[in-house]
Amino acid sequence: MRLTIIGSLNGELTTATKIAMDRGAQVTHAPNIETAMKDLRAGRGADLLMVEVHNDIAELIERLDTEHIHVPIVACGIEHDAKAAVAAIQAGAKEYIPLPPDPELIAAILEAVVAESHALVYRDEKMAQVIALAEQIAASDASVLVTGESGTGKEVMARHVHRKSARAAKPFISVNCAAIPENLLESELFGHEKGAFTGAIARRIGKFEEADGGTLLLDEISEMDARLQAKLLRAIQERVIDRVGGTKPISVNIRIIATSNRDLAAAVQEGTFREDLLYRLNVVNLRVPPLRERPTDILELAEHFARKYAEANGAPRRAISAEARRQLLANPWPGNVRELENTIHRAVLLSSGAEIGADAIRAPDGAPAAPAGAFTDPAAQAAQTAEVVTRTLVGKTVAEVERDLILETLGHCLGNRTHAANILGISIRTLRNKLKQYSDDGVDVPMPGDARAAVG
Repeated sequence: MRLTIIGSLNGELTTATKIAMDRGAQVTHAPNIETAMKDLRAGRGADLLMVEVHNDIAELIERLDTEHIHVPIVACGIEHDAKAAVAAIQAGAKEYIPLPPDPELIAAILEAVVAESHALVYRDEKMAQVIALAEQIAASDASVLVTGESGTGKEVMARHVHRKSARAAKPFISVNCAAIPENLLESELFGHEKGAFTGAIARRIGKFEEADGGTLLLDEISEMDARLQAKLLRAIQERVIDRVGGTKPISVNIRIIATSNRDLAAAVQEGTFREDLLYRLNVVNLRVPPLRERPTDILELAEHFARKYAEANGAPRRAISAEARRQLLANPWPGNVRELENTIHRAVLLSSGAEIGADAIRAPDGAPAAPAGAFTDPAAQAAQTAEVVTRTLVGKTVAEVERDLILETLGHCLGNRTHAANILGISIRTLRNKLKQYSDDGVDVPMPGDARAAVG
């Protein structure tokens, strides 16, 4: 866990640093935003930024977004500075820590950041076999290709391999090849020199250098264009990279793990993926089975998510009722673990009785997620899915569907922007921009604490 503290180290923040280090965090300090940005560009990465509220957090987040640096932020400040705390959360900070620091609060936040990407919950024998293979090959430096459908937990598996390897104390750096524009991905991976292209305002260390000594995860590698695949192949073979605009090669010592939800062998036949790169990456293949192939994991994961989101939302822990369990097991979960997690998160927010009942197991539009027994026949499943889609979407524009989904989710979350953004899988900044647009258009947007608003 790498923590960077931005601000003065007077008094309380010195104590916060000591608490974090006692909890096993590697702590670095930057006196201001400019220094922090230089450190991040230089490859001294962070898993979490703790920022004093007198810094311009909105500016920091904007600069991080502009340079495609993805790291969560928590704000901290004196207890009675409520106005600054609210401004920090509105700007995009995930949490606010009052000072002087509470050791248990800092520990909880650090553990939450670690747990967010490290949770590996399973019971099914098919999943157990994959994990056994992962642990068997973890100690080697062999490249690994993790395959499986979207939402199965490929990145979680990759992180597990890293934690079980000799590189566990070194960085684990993840790059989503599908989320970064093609013209920026090369710079993201290999870095660039100042002036290498328009907008290159300073030297930037790429993910290969940032991961030096550790593991680099190339998520959804099938989306990488052919030209960049050739440069990646050289980097893997020779452990040497060239920064964009650079004049000399740079040696790196990393292990490569790649993920894909596509059939890369088929992509090779189609001419969209290099065969020699596939051979280099696919030394060991870990196929993460879809949730429908490991039914024993459905209830295990559901209970895990129910505990997680009850704690995150300050809600009482509720058992999952027998009827709700039957409904969960009847669902084919095309979105796999990600869909299940979002469904249970909604269920925790919607439940009010002693248990999480079947009525709380709902799709984002409020419809039952999967009535028990509804999916035993594939033809009936397809017909019911088509009927639901037709009933809810026909006659609406894409923008209207998006608006309804956002407002409905916000209503379920009683106006809580952070929880709604988590459920929707978007950033808090994106959510706030959408809500401002809706409000400007005269749409009633739920405020924090409001019950569900009607969507027109």
